Amino acid sequence: MKNPVNLPIPAIRVLSKVGKDISEARRRRRITIRLMAERAGVSRATIGKIEKGDPTTSIGGYASVLFVLGMLDRLSDVVDVVHDLIGRQLEDEKLPERVRVPKRRS
Repeated sequence: MKNPVNLPIPAIRVLSKVGKDISEARRRRRITIRLMAERAGVSRATIGKIEKGDPTTSIGGYASVLFVLGMLDRLSDVVDVVHDLIGRQLEDEKLPERVRVPKRRS
């Protein structure tokens, strides 16, 4: 696949895997591309792009397809704070050693 948006190679691989997984999930459910497109409110061409991991496809298309598959909740966990180990570590480094109550002004 070409890299039309200059994504890092690991990002291209992830999108390709997501597309393949969506394709397999659709086929396991015996949903045709035509029916998937109809239910998701997108074109059959968009379903094809999603299943190929095309990076130019909108996240809205992916969200619609995941909704049809009953997997939309997985998308909401992508950058959940629970999974952001580096962010939490950086936040912990900034914690103050002491917390003081501000002085009252008279």
